[in-house]
Amino acid sequence: MQVGAPRSTAPRELTAETAPAASPGASARLVGEHIAAAVLYLLAGAVGLVWVAPDLATGMYLAPHVAGVTHLFTLGWLTLTIFGALNQLLPMALGAPIYSVRLAHAAFWALAPGIGVFAYGVAAGATPFLVTGVVLVASGTLLAVSNVAATLARGRTRDVTWAAMVVATAFLTSTLAFGLVLAHNLHSGFIAAARVRVLTAHLHVALVGWVLIMIVGVAHRTLPMFLVAHGADRRGSRRALILLMSGVPTLALGLVGEWPVATWAGAALLVSGVGAFEWQAFTFYRVRTRPSLNVGMRFARAGLVFLAAAAVLGPVLLARGDTHTRLATAYVVTGLLGGLVPFVTGILYEIVPALTWRVRFGGRLNRGRMPKVTDLYSAPLARWQLILYVAGVVVLLAGIAASAPVVARAGALLFLLGALLFVYQILRMRWGAPAVSGSSPQLP
Repeated sequence: MQVGAPRSTAPRELTAETAPAASPGASARLVGEHIAAAVLYLLAGAVGLVWVAPDLATGMYLAPHVAGVTHLFTLGWLTLTIFGALNQLLPMALGAPIYSVRLAHAAFWALAPGIGVFAYGVAAGATPFLVTGVVLVASGTLLAVSNVAATLARGRTRDVTWAAMVVATAFLTSTLAFGLVLAHNLHSGFIAAARVRVLTAHLHVALVGWVLIMIVGVAHRTLPMFLVAHGADRRGSRRALILLMSGVPTLALGLVGEWPVATWAGAALLVSGVGAFEWQAFTFYRVRTRPSLNVGMRFARAGLVFLAAAAVLGPVLLARGDTHTRLATAYVVTGLLGGLVPFVTGILYEIVPALTWRVRFGGRLNRGRMPKVTDLYSAPLARWQLILYVAGVVVLLAGIAASAPVVARAGALLFLLGALLFVYQILRMRWGAPAVSGSSPQLP
């Protein structure tokens, strides 16, 4: 596998004209159905967060209903969003269309309902729902991974982005294997005292191996494009990928096998990998030619700050041990809700408006004044959404630190308000009547 610099380092600004078209391999309908379902799961997760906030405040992260809500974010929001975005980004990144649109639709229609059924089965301890959800999620995941793998195999451009996608999809398969073990353990208890170690390994394989490595690959292409960061040094992405892809299995083996040396070595590799990614992102932000940040890049920047905080908390938690349940809860909340959710939201604020503009107005070019891509949503509301996200996570963390359920629930409510604003923004993009602020469809 070659992990090197892309053939062309000159990023192209994504506008309504330069955004990759909804080709036969990446239809607007395919992307839209994934994003619509993902946003609904984000809202469901935010509602669930209000429900489980008191348990988070007391460190009860092993409670079944907490696990159910967590999967609404990890599977429902992050995984569906990634697969939806890949259907749009893979043709642009690889120069080849999606291998099978039918297979992508089939994967979606197994995953989308399966995630909800599975999350309910975990939260309620309802075995029939759990089993049905596992079958649907496993089937949908394997179909989606097969489709992505077939697309990657025929890609003409094999750079850091390509390599990250290969590695991330492999870790998603490993995540599924860990998940099947943990699901079976819910009613059999066969792994007994090893449950917490296996759960910790599962969490890191999922959030770092699948989600963060995919983000590293996508950001390698999209951040320079969205920031207009021409000529930026991109070697940090390669370093981040190598460190993270080495650290995830090392940490997982150390945790499951109870090998402290491997566990600490894996943790050191992961912290270094996050540091390399942070430095790469900082480089893109520093050399950008666009003077002010647009909404999406503000979300991404906030996510980067929380990811850095999670990287600091990780070794502290490892040193103190898993008996410090509130610290473990704060670590996951910081990385998941503070880091990954806002970063992915920021990428969507860049991709979805451009794609929606094509669907709604692409056939009306040269027919008078046209709205800009950013006219499809409200920038002030998006900034309020970011404020609510950040405030919600900070207040939730304060509630966990103080073991104060009321404070934790207040933070969860703020986060829910931010999610509601995002739902409104998505609806406005698709069906709202934008105010025409200029004749150019390009991003301002």
